[in-house]
Amino acid sequence: MSGEIPDASPDRHSIRSPTSSYVDPSVPVPVRIVDPSKDLNSYGLNSVDWKERVESWRVKQDKNMMQVTSKYPDARGGGGDMEGTGSNGEDMQMVDDARLPLSRIVPIPANQLNLYRIVIILRLIILCFFFQYRVSHPVRDAYGLWLVSVICEIWFALSWLLDQFPKWYPINRETYLDRLALRYDREGEPSQLCPIDIFVSTVDPLKEPPLITANTVLSILAVDYPVDKVSCYVSDDGSAMLTFESLSETAEFARKWVPFCKKHNIEPRAPEFYFQQKIDYLKDKIQPSFVKERRAMKREYEEFKIRINALVAKAQKVPEEGWTMADGTAWPGNNPRDHPGMIQVFLGHSGGLDTDGNELPRLVYVSREKRPGFQHHKKAGAMNALIRVSAVLTNGAYLLNVDCDHYFNSSKALREAMCFMMDPALGRKTCYVQFPQRFDGIDLHDRYANRNIVFFDINMKGLDGIQGPMYVGTGCCFNRQALYGYDPVLTEADLEPNIVVKSCCGGRKKKSKSYMDNKNRMMKRTESSAPIFNMEDIEEGIEGYEDERSMLMSQKRLEKRFGQSPIFTASTFMTQGGIPPSTNPASLLKEAIHVISCGYEDKTEWGKEIGWIYGSVTEDILTGFKMHARGWISIYCMPPRPCFKGSAPINLSDRLNQVLRWALGSVEILFSRHCPIWYNYGGRLKLLERVAYINTIVYPLTSLPLIAYCVLPAICLLTNKFIIPEISNYAGMFFILMFASIFATGILELRWSGVGIEDWWRNEQFWVIGGTSAHLFAVFQGLLKVLAGIDTNFTVTSKANDEDGDFAELYVFKWTSLLIPPTTVLVINLVGMVAGISYAINSGYQSWGPLFGKLFFSIWVILHLYPFLKGLMGKQNRTPTIVIVWSILLASIFSLLWVKIDPFISDTQKAVAMGQCGVNC
Repeated sequence: MSGEIPDASPDRHSIRSPTSSYVDPSVPVPVRIVDPSKDLNSYGLNSVDWKERVESWRVKQDKNMMQVTSKYPDARGGGGDMEGTGSNGEDMQMVDDARLPLSRIVPIPANQLNLYRIVIILRLIILCFFFQYRVSHPVRDAYGLWLVSVICEIWFALSWLLDQFPKWYPINRETYLDRLALRYDREGEPSQLCPIDIFVSTVDPLKEPPLITANTVLSILAVDYPVDKVSCYVSDDGSAMLTFESLSETAEFARKWVPFCKKHNIEPRAPEFYFQQKIDYLKDKIQPSFVKERRAMKREYEEFKIRINALVAKAQKVPEEGWTMADGTAWPGNNPRDHPGMIQVFLGHSGGLDTDGNELPRLVYVSREKRPGFQHHKKAGAMNALIRVSAVLTNGAYLLNVDCDHYFNSSKALREAMCFMMDPALGRKTCYVQFPQRFDGIDLHDRYANRNIVFFDINMKGLDGIQGPMYVGTGCCFNRQALYGYDPVLTEADLEPNIVVKSCCGGRKKKSKSYMDNKNRMMKRTESSAPIFNMEDIEEGIEGYEDERSMLMSQKRLEKRFGQSPIFTASTFMTQGGIPPSTNPASLLKEAIHVISCGYEDKTEWGKEIGWIYGSVTEDILTGFKMHARGWISIYCMPPRPCFKGSAPINLSDRLNQVLRWALGSVEILFSRHCPIWYNYGGRLKLLERVAYINTIVYPLTSLPLIAYCVLPAICLLTNKFIIPEISNYAGMFFILMFASIFATGILELRWSGVGIEDWWRNEQFWVIGGTSAHLFAVFQGLLKVLAGIDTNFTVTSKANDEDGDFAELYVFKWTSLLIPPTTVLVINLVGMVAGISYAINSGYQSWGPLFGKLFFSIWVILHLYPFLKGLMGKQNRTPTIVIVWSILLASIFSLLWVKIDPFISDTQKAVAMGQCGVNC
């Protein structure tokens, strides 16, 4: 399968400063101080004459320096009035506007952040006194329970430290899209924005509905970015003809949908979610034809959905002879484990026009070759294949990957990323820009913490103030050079030792050897960052450039690193992206098929140092970690309007299986050579960033002390023992302070992050639910894989269409072994509470005081597992009858046995009771 590759000729001119024709180093020009923290509105850039000013400034920019000098007689003297309302002031205003940064850091208010840090330090001090008391006051009559509780508490304290200190310096960021347009995308001139390749990954169209994938693709094709600089690659790792045919239908519908979106500037540009909005769609729409066109477009979309659903219905039953294409030939991907590489270009320069005659972005279908006996590395392998095929066909300077169910909720998403990637100060050392994940289709109360608000709005902001957020697998814009394993272009200030080392060791007169080695390496990287290949001679390979590259690597090293593709290897040196306009499309297509062959990566550094890193089912963590270890920084971008939205598995079983996959990936990294605890201590990974990565890979181990600590209250109630001795007033003060500091830390986090109390509480609840189920299984499965070589295969999580009603999937009950441990913990604590209350009733008034302390911990466990308990019950307010019947039956049997046996009455007490007079005395 192959399609004609459109002639790709992105603008490859070097990005020049908009003020380069104004400024002559020999002529001193007065510079007005500009506050970068101010918005463009404060400089009058959004006034009614804005377009006229831009055009006037562009024309005057082309004049020579003599004209500028004669026009500004005060320039040499520095006495001109630059703030005037005349032509002089406006021209210099435009010069200043072009020099303004494209983004800025918005620090957390000092009064909030400083108080937060003080409470953290106080909590650490109180924790030390707490453990001093706990260790020095053992419980003699329950020594085993006391020892287990202290060990668990120490682990929880270490986990808190690993989680807390990477949040020491949280920040917010703000972007300026107007400044980006002024600098690189001025009206009437060829756009100088860099080309971007967008990756959409899918595997199984029966679990990842083609309609969802189609909406994601449509939102990409309608994005607000120059169309000749956007290419969408859809990776079909299941080689399904359903995906191919649905993508063909999507390309046809895009010819009508894209011009409609751009004409009326609608948001979001995924039709399913646009038409579902319960808002006033006439707001801010002044075109009189909008209502008529919207109705027509909605009808077109309904017909498109019918065609897609018909394809899905047809795909439910696979013919015995396999699928056949329209021309009668067999579909090459009938065997998903044994098929050739397939590429089809649906949209592009040739034939890729919408109904208005305008060009559409490229849309390319890719299914890499698969053969038995080869290791294909699941999603990471598919992403690496997309890196290579996109480099050959379009070679965008930046890559953005999204899952098939994560659509562009904002058409400005690419421009938001470019505010960082194309920033002169940040761009050369930024490996990726990560956007937060936001979700549709989740119930209002978010029972199973699917939104992950605490992670995305607290933890990731904290990391952004250190070295950058982690890569979370989707909604991330990459610098190609970082994925190719190159080092960043760092300044000398960036190469200084970490602030922690500097503060501990003081200033050093002599630079360390590691510092000088890093500096020399980075200087080499700086010298080699410019493209050195003349792409017009690409047919001749790279032999003619061995002299220029001999200082860095030989041709054999290049082949060992990137594989045997001269065209791909040459593209890796083009930092601004693009391919030559004279390239033969047929030769590019042949090379693209070659680079996605299943044996291409053999004996290369793909998956080891280049591209998505292999070795874990959570390849995203490894990939980001390797980049940070090389010294790259990452950026966390949170615009007011979420750039991406997706769907999440909202029922209990699917949610736990999703968490199990993440936890198992962390355990795999823990036992690998890339473990952050010991990997690359001579690199450029900052200390707190390393702490954050360590926390990311050790958190599943917390399941062991957590499940023990959740069972301890029930054991205390059943045995009438307690893990804490009788508390004095002095010790009670530390217990009170301990709880107070915990609550204070949480409240202050919510204050500076803006997270709601309900989201925080749901996160705490699911920490216990996941810790007693999925994380526990992940630890044992990870140990089996490392020690016994037993691998666990995961299936793709189903994405619900919610066609049966709002949140229909929420109430679906799917039994899985992951439900056993939390259910056991719940039952044990309920039994323990009944036993404890029964004992207190039999023992008299003096036993109620100690009982309340034990009941507090059991109630704490049950409250945290309450969403899990509701998930077991099934449909909300419609508990299955069988559950009610069995609950009454078991409660009755347990009550009768309890009265008969009464295990907490000693033999002596029983004898005394037997000798007492009864009713017939």
